[in-house]
Amino acid sequence: MIVVVVISTILGMLLSGVVGYYICQLKKARKRAQQESNSYKDDKEESQHDDLELPLFDMSTIFAATNKFSYENKIGQGGFGPVYKGQLTNGQEVAVKRLSQDSGQGLKEFKNEVILIAKLQHRNLVRLLGCCIQGEEKMLIYEYMPNKSLDSFIFDQARRKLLSWKKRFNIIMGIARALLYLHQDSRLRIIHRDLKASNILLDSEMDPKISDFGIARIFGGELTEEKTKRVMGTYGYMSPEYAMSGHFSVKSDVFSFGVLVLEIISGQKNWGFYHPDHDFNLIGHAWKLWNEENPQELIDAELEESFSINDVVRCIQVGLLCVQQRPEDRPTMSTVVFMLSTENAVLPHPKEPGFSMESSFIKIDSSWSGQDPSTANDVTITTMDGR
Repeated sequence: MIVVVVISTILGMLLSGVVGYYICQLKKARKRAQQESNSYKDDKEESQHDDLELPLFDMSTIFAATNKFSYENKIGQGGFGPVYKGQLTNGQEVAVKRLSQDSGQGLKEFKNEVILIAKLQHRNLVRLLGCCIQGEEKMLIYEYMPNKSLDSFIFDQARRKLLSWKKRFNIIMGIARALLYLHQDSRLRIIHRDLKASNILLDSEMDPKISDFGIARIFGGELTEEKTKRVMGTYGYMSPEYAMSGHFSVKSDVFSFGVLVLEIISGQKNWGFYHPDHDFNLIGHAWKLWNEENPQELIDAELEESFSINDVVRCIQVGLLCVQQRPEDRPTMSTVVFMLSTENAVLPHPKEPGFSMESSFIKIDSSWSGQDPSTANDVTITTMDGR
């Protein structure tokens, strides 16, 4: 009996020792794994920051600059989140684009915009000063544009009186030169894919600067076009081939530019345009006037000062050439810049435009998969509403 008790005691002690040893080893293993995990996260975040190649602002700096993201400092609402005006400690005014966590733009799109703009240098492209990444917060810090965006002028009956024809033409030329740079003259061939009036910012001199490169695409080598299942853009500005089948190229941006030209000249939106005599959108209305040999009727009535009718009509013709149905019929941006800047240039006669009626756009859009127009073919669409 005594022997049994002794043996049982010894076995119990050995068993307790073995269990204790394994528990100790398990705790050590967990601690090492945690340390490795933290190290990996730190390395990953550091790698993400290194990829951006831009000054990094800490959250406290942005928090103070925007007065804690106060409503009074909010100056706009983009497709990926709100934009705030801020002032740094050195007195410099900035615009802070704060990525909304439910916006649909993840780290990939965010880094895409940062890397793209950081590599681009042109007087008609918005200048990115830095970024802020802290936890789930992602922010872009831009130079501040005191006159906000083009849509706040050309679609406002009172404010567009401030835009003389000289200023409007300067805006058209600035946008054209910036697109030429993106498509041809920069180190990268870039397609913006969301060119619209609200993405054209105006500085203190009313010079235009293209912004919002969240869905822009880089084309390398000889690649000139691509296809995507995720169509992202804005009604009224998307080219037919992009909206219907996801095909995009530099000619997609050319189409959007043509829409912008017609909007700047007329002071009217393409999407939502109304005329009592027909159901055309602005593109269709401009095409109708052109065929009736009465294109000057498109000119904004708020343009009161003297200007050359021939100059404006030439711009209307360029706009119509840019919105032609077939991509191969549209001019390149180098040709556009030449046509706009050369008074005696002989311009071809424009062919039928694409999407001349909003109803046809909706029918095409919803016919892709029988879904709602805003979601068909994995579409992400921005509708243009008044501010």
